[in-house]
Amino acid sequence: MSRVSLEGQVVVVTGAARGVGELLARKLSARGATIALVGLEPDLLKEVSERLHGESGHWYADVTDHEAMARVAAEVKERFGKVDAVVANAGVASGGPFVDSDPLAWRRVIEVNLIGSAVTARAFLPLLMESRGYLLQIASLAAITPAPMMTAYCASKSGVEAYAHSLRAEVGHRGVRVGVGYLSWTDTDMVRGADQEDVMRELRQRLPWPSNKTYPLGPAVDRIVAGIERRASHVYGQWWLRGMQGVRGYLPGLIGTVGQREMKRFAPRLAGMRTGLVGAGGAADEEAREEARATQRS
Repeated sequence: MSRVSLEGQVVVVTGAARGVGELLARKLSARGATIALVGLEPDLLKEVSERLHGESGHWYADVTDHEAMARVAAEVKERFGKVDAVVANAGVASGGPFVDSDPLAWRRVIEVNLIGSAVTARAFLPLLMESRGYLLQIASLAAITPAPMMTAYCASKSGVEAYAHSLRAEVGHRGVRVGVGYLSWTDTDMVRGADQEDVMRELRQRLPWPSNKTYPLGPAVDRIVAGIERRASHVYGQWWLRGMQGVRGYLPGLIGTVGQREMKRFAPRLAGMRTGLVGAGGAADEEAREEARATQRS
């Protein structure tokens, strides 16, 4: 597939303060793109913006907030004149047994990962139709295979994958291409935060190769950049994920059988597991929501 030069392209990246979003912004900027950073950590977003190679801007917004994201889209258009690509990357995660999960944290994973992605697309699709641009939805290995102790995350990523595939059919005739990006365990704050729980870390280490490894961030983001240049329908952050598509129909039954054995093994250690959002990004999300509640009370 031919590649589109990123020189002069305006690319919006959500969840851009850290991890995949931050490194993606840097690599896209190095290829000549103008970057609009969106996230919940304004100080970090400013630092990222100041380190980029070319023109950029940063916007504070909760991706689940329709009004805030519509404002961001209007301001990005006003400042840069267009939007050529949007990467819906913002995401949070929680882990642990569903029966003991924090219902608010569980719901928040769905809100950010699924609803927030749809809100992002709703805000920017009119601009992408103008530019005949590209929307890349970041999903996960969790969209391909279920996993115990990750009910919210798997549900959100399966949902966002299906939503993006449906959207591709709707907007293709308008000139907009839609892609889904898949990542396995990648060295980010989210994965490191999940690994702070001994049970979660050990469960992951017992997965079959190559799904039991944590992969470096750089090569995964390079693959995402290449996918954006190709306007690809599917982007795989790790080489072996493409092969998972062919066997995904067998995975629920396999995981259901093997997972029961693993959960029985770890059952005595499940009490007292942390049930909130994981990692620095999860902490930032919780802090932003608490500040919003405090503002409403005052």
